[in-house]
Amino acid sequence: MTSRTETLRCRSLEAKPTISSERAVLMTGFSRGHEGRYSPPVMRGLALRHLVEHQTIFIGEGELIVGERGPAPKVVPTFPELTCHSLEDLRILNSRPKTWYVVPDEVLADYERIVIPYWHGRSLRDRMFEALAPEWHTAYEAGIFTEFMEQRAPGHTVLDDKIYSRGLLDFIADIDRVAASIDGLRDPEAWEKREALAGMRLAAAAVIRFAERHADRALALVEQERSPSRRSELEQIAAVCRHVPAHAPRTFWEALQAYWFCHLGVITELNGWDAFNPGHLDQHLLRFYEQGLADGTLTADSARELVEHAVNVPLGDPAAVAALRPFVVLADRLGRFSVQLDPGRLERVDVMVAGALAGSDPELLARAVLAGLLGPV
Repeated sequence: MTSRTETLRCRSLEAKPTISSERAVLMTGFSRGHEGRYSPPVMRGLALRHLVEHQTIFIGEGELIVGERGPAPKVVPTFPELTCHSLEDLRILNSRPKTWYVVPDEVLADYERIVIPYWHGRSLRDRMFEALAPEWHTAYEAGIFTEFMEQRAPGHTVLDDKIYSRGLLDFIADIDRVAASIDGLRDPEAWEKREALAGMRLAAAAVIRFAERHADRALALVEQERSPSRRSELEQIAAVCRHVPAHAPRTFWEALQAYWFCHLGVITELNGWDAFNPGHLDQHLLRFYEQGLADGTLTADSARELVEHAVNVPLGDPAAVAALRPFVVLADRLGRFSVQLDPGRLERVDVMVAGALAGSDPELLARAVLAGLLGPV
């Protein structure tokens, strides 16, 4: 791990997980002004365009792979169109002992004045609960059904290699071609198909715009930057963001950034169930890696640093991390050492905690071991 990556990692560990109301307020304003005017696919596409056009763009000092889900690292959005949290929900998030989030007073104020008055009774959860039979409610209250999916959209999606061989402009061309081929006179589903394609087109264009705004931000930072080396990096970041994901990636750096923008687009549009997976990332990136080594635009060390910036394994509650920091570092190193002992295909890793650490959070140390295992990837 380079000193730059170590600095970024420590910065991430020390940041407190915080709730942001920015997305909720943007989504509320858009939905209030456009409710009932468009089909659901087009409405969702337009909403994503509105979000990426107005949300805060963050590029941190020293970063190479750019893009955040919220306005800053570990500052996360909410999705009131799925579940509109009550003020009490938010206060519990702020005070519960495990998996807590800081909920600033301004978030509570935004929810009380803007978000809850509009989404109460309109959220997907509210509408589903209203439609479900009394027998379902009885089973739910008895604890038979989990509440987890009340707050989520479907997820657990794995990408193939399309985004590494084609750009979103290529997909837009495909969409336009299919839309033009629909027979509006003979196909009874013609309208639904065109609306679905229109929503896809809007979403693809929105992700391109999201990347363009990062390019604009990088160039703005160039004007403020005094370090010649960092100025050069920011200019390169801008060039990467101008090219991907609009066009197919040409380099290792562009391939990583293209994936990350697509990932952010998916989890900005809806709160997918925790997993939007790049698939066999090593296989997808191999040709870019070999090409970069061959043409001299990449070295093994620079590739490693880019991967370190792109692969982020969260390490839990900052207070717990601070108390366990020496052991977290040790667990990370043990993970790296384990890879060297068995460079083959690992199928299982057991982490045992004993002695003075027995009362600590074992998941925190297990994640650190996992980070070490993935470090060489």
